[in-house]
Amino acid sequence: MTPIPITTLFIGMLALIQIPLTVMVGCRRLKTDIHFLDGGDVILLRRMRAHANFTETAPIVLIAMASSELSGLSPWLLWLGGASLGVGRLVHAGTLVMLGWATTRALGMLLTFLPMLGFGAWSLVKAVGIVYGL
Repeated sequence: MTPIPITTLFIGMLALIQIPLTVMVGCRRLKTDIHFLDGGDVILLRRMRAHANFTETAPIVLIAMASSELSGLSPWLLWLGGASLGVGRLVHAGTLVMLGWATTRALGMLLTFLPMLGFGAWSLVKAVGIVYGL
């Protein structure tokens, strides 16, 4: 059994979300025959940014989540943070692809930053405690 079952579940779910984000970029590239950068295509640019932002934020939160789970953070906080991350990434990507900008995009980022902050702070506090014997 994995020592981080909650984080492992969220890794699997978020990895599966990454697939359509990647495919949407590739499909748009095929349709527009744009093979590099965005070629000025707004739809391609939105899809690229949704994919890139997901790729930029999800992994670090999942790493901090794994660290938090390994160092004893309460399971309900792991579930809460993982759910916040998952919903935040879906809301952000969906808004970016469909609308470009809307308040829901900011909400998606907030729902991503909260577990980033929480898991990151927990991991830092635990590490400092271990290093300095606190």
